[in-house]
Amino acid sequence: MKTLNVELGERRYPIYIGANLLEQGDLLTRHIKSKQVVIVTNETIAPLYLEKVLTHLSAYQIESVILPDGEQFKTLDSLNLIFDQLLAKKFSRNATLIALGGGVIGDMGGFAAACYQRGITFIQIPTTLLAQVDSSVGGKTGVNHPLGKNMIGAFYQPQAVIADVDVLDTLDDRQLAAGLAEVIKYGLIRNRAFFVWLEENIDALLARDKSALTYAIEQSCIMKAQVVAEDEHEGGVRATLNLGHTFGHAIETGMGYGSYLHGEAVAIGTCLAADLSQRKGFLNAGDVARIIKLFERANLPVKSPTELRSEQFIELMAVDKKNVDGAIRVILLEAIGKATLPMSVDHLSLTQTLQTYGR
Repeated sequence: MKTLNVELGERRYPIYIGANLLEQGDLLTRHIKSKQVVIVTNETIAPLYLEKVLTHLSAYQIESVILPDGEQFKTLDSLNLIFDQLLAKKFSRNATLIALGGGVIGDMGGFAAACYQRGITFIQIPTTLLAQVDSSVGGKTGVNHPLGKNMIGAFYQPQAVIADVDVLDTLDDRQLAAGLAEVIKYGLIRNRAFFVWLEENIDALLARDKSALTYAIEQSCIMKAQVVAEDEHEGGVRATLNLGHTFGHAIETGMGYGSYLHGEAVAIGTCLAADLSQRKGFLNAGDVARIIKLFERANLPVKSPTELRSEQFIELMAVDKKNVDGAIRVILLEAIGKATLPMSVDHLSLTQTLQTYGR
């Protein structure tokens, strides 16, 4: 097992990465502060892992909230189902919430924990690759709105993250590939050598080689933890973690939540950002081709849906947390391994990217 730490002073917390971690009850119980525990999960994960987690919690007052599975259910209505259970069972502000699932469950569980009685303890047990390398680490929580993804939420850090690579055995191939989109992102924004490693090992990752997966998760979490420790509330360098996300969120919103997995939309968005980076004079054509090829090898889409017209796409991009005073701002790449801070981009360049490479 590897143990990394997100260094946030008194709110410092560990990320445990390894195999067979759900069998190690002490990893979980050492972070539970009282006898009241609510587990938030979904209909897909509950039959697979809920009983395994409950095995370690016989000494606690346990409640479970099992939500529908899918990005389309990441809503205020679903959030209220968690609050309903907490209130009906008279949970106190010393209770602990365990988020057992992928990014949707982690985001909603964390947001519920942030809001209930103005903040209760929560623990992340991510069950998808995307959640293990990205959404479970760093304290971003929230829900979607019909007009914009993740526009309602809070920064709220967990007590611990338990990333068991064995749970990836039950992950379908599409979800695995979606997680690789976020892994590739880390190499692009921060670590050229890791990007090269991914080029050399993408087949092993797709084949679910445990050694390769553990290394990729560890390196991704190291980079995420470093960025979060430096910039918890996204006032600077943390924004670079959103490479491809302004485009990707527009796709998810425009096509309907759940039509594209988050990682699939981010893959397309990153390819569009690479194209725009070339138009702005940063990347060369060879860099862009290399980036696109790696996403394709990871079995990810690389072109935006034809159903979204350029004007509609740009309008959707205007609803983004990085935008300032109405200007659309995106993360670009100065080089493979180095991202820019959010940059304002002109309408013409965006349109050219969307109408050429994006179609």
